[in-house]
Amino acid sequence: MTTTKLTLISHPLCPFVQRAAIVLLEKGVAFERIDVDLADKPDWFLALSPTGKVPLLKVKQADDRDAVLFESMVICEYLEETQGGGKLYSEDALSRARQRAWIEYGTATLAEAWQFLNAKDRGTADAKRAAFRGRLERLEEALEQGPYFAGSTFSMVDAVFAPLLRYFDLINPAVTQMMFQGFPSVTRWRDALALRESVVAAVGRDYGQRFKQHLAEHQALLAE
Repeated sequence: MTTTKLTLISHPLCPFVQRAAIVLLEKGVAFERIDVDLADKPDWFLALSPTGKVPLLKVKQADDRDAVLFESMVICEYLEETQGGGKLYSEDALSRARQRAWIEYGTATLAEAWQFLNAKDRGTADAKRAAFRGRLERLEEALEQGPYFAGSTFSMVDAVFAPLLRYFDLINPAVTQMMFQGFPSVTRWRDALALRESVVAAVGRDYGQRFKQHLAEHQALLAE
């Protein structure tokens, strides 16, 4: 295992940051975490981030210089290739390709979920609810015996879906029940991910409060 020092530059609510944090925790890697205010981005952050987004991963090199990686899946795959711990991708090329395909599906599913959660009017909420349930239907068909996406082993696909499924533990339980009704495999998967130590530790203790505050500030229908 590399002894390189790692620093994760993050935001407390960002689901893409959570992907990287989950992988770091699964790998058992020591790392520093620095949160930035994305509403008032500091100059040092803008100098490091080509996109102005999180996550970033600073990698301390042997010559003491920092290399900076951006884009969550680039970071996750770098960690998979350089760090020890359990493997999050299959050794089989075809299975690994399928995992990457479902990761892309997860990113698109996150977008649908986010638009539903932040909807300010009933028409948008209904349309995004239907779109998200359509995606859950495909996941229901794809899931195997569990408890994780491909069975008993936690994988990179689980690390990608855990942040978006976490949202539904924080909103009105009646809405969540309605959203996942008819999808028992997805529901079991969501429950298993919620208990995974790396998933729990990927966010701060005040994450739920921060998320609800975000919904209220954005006048979302789901804000309590």
